[in-house]
Amino acid sequence: MAVQAVKTKAKGSVAAGLNALGFAKPPAKTRVVVAMSGGVDSSVTAALLHEQGFDVIGITLQLYDHGVAVQAKGACCAGVDIHDARTVAGRLGIPHYVLDYENRFHDQVMQDFADSYLRGETPIPCVRCNQTVKFTDLLKTARDLEADCLATGHYVQRIDGDNGPRLLRGADLAKDQSYFLFATTAEQLDYLRFPLGGLDKDETRNLARKFELTVSEKPDSQDICFVPNGRYGDVVRRLRPGAVDAGDIVHIDGTVLGRHNGVIDYTIGQRRGLGIGGRAGADEADGPLYVVAIDAASNQVIVGPQKALACVEVHLGDVNWINGAPRDNTPILARLRNTAPAMPARVFCHDDGGIATVVVWLDEAQFGIAAGQAAAIYDGANPDQLLGGGWIARAPLVANIDQDQ
Repeated sequence: MAVQAVKTKAKGSVAAGLNALGFAKPPAKTRVVVAMSGGVDSSVTAALLHEQGFDVIGITLQLYDHGVAVQAKGACCAGVDIHDARTVAGRLGIPHYVLDYENRFHDQVMQDFADSYLRGETPIPCVRCNQTVKFTDLLKTARDLEADCLATGHYVQRIDGDNGPRLLRGADLAKDQSYFLFATTAEQLDYLRFPLGGLDKDETRNLARKFELTVSEKPDSQDICFVPNGRYGDVVRRLRPGAVDAGDIVHIDGTVLGRHNGVIDYTIGQRRGLGIGGRAGADEADGPLYVVAIDAASNQVIVGPQKALACVEVHLGDVNWINGAPRDNTPILARLRNTAPAMPARVFCHDDGGIATVVVWLDEAQFGIAAGQAAAIYDGANPDQLLGGGWIARAPLVANIDQDQ
């Protein structure tokens, strides 16, 4: 029943005479490389396409040291996951290859992760991984294998439009992963396919049980793959020995409240684990203290009440538009964290000395917006459509804007 639903949706999304993936030839003549992480989503993706008669090749990426990977049960692409992907491919009877991308991952993702934290930012390595290793390097490998497309288990939907393919949120909004794909280019999207975009997670697990896959009950990965214990600071210290220094924790009024062991241990909007007590004579109406700024140059963590985190202006760099840039003052929806809803805003494009930048003006102030994070931009008239997005370069606080004016 569920499998039939998938087939029907696929056929309805392409023109007559095309197969379920949009190619004008039989499935058996259509080669698909599936990025198999060893989890249930990518495994079901491979199983579905294989059942539909496509020429499927599974590829799993070894992204970091096996000694650490075997212990990282909550992370993707770990040693046990490579084994699981191989087992699933064996059950399906499809070719399966493990590619050693460890050096590429280290140089393009992990090094950027460390540098970003040292700048006082809060990076998102999963987006950077999609942007580089997966949708650049792996995509090139798929082309080298003469595949017609690269398929992944992401919960997003791809549909053909007048100006090329468009990228929409997954049908299951609780599992939607479009935020992590804002950097996908039009050329990449033309080659990518997302067979699970119209399903919810329960349907995916039911399919895994139907196909009798060993990963059917495997929990979703929660951690960043190379930070299996959630201790980001430990990773940065290992990658940048000697680069992390202690400094002061300072209130926005200038009062020194304590010491920290490195700005890398703090993020904008953080409330717990600050390691400071209350202030004598503090206004209790202000409530608890939050990290409102990180000054890496002076090695200071600045704290203040939640209201001091208010921000309405978000500056983006390294911006990507999937189907062309929107016009200035266009109503959009901006998603500033993966766990946050998309908020009404307007977008403006600027040329700052030859460098293209985008400024998002939020209709209402938001709190805890951090440089290094991403802003995914959705169409204000069609909230399901991802227009693109960029990396947050600056998020001036309302108090600072008022002072400047």
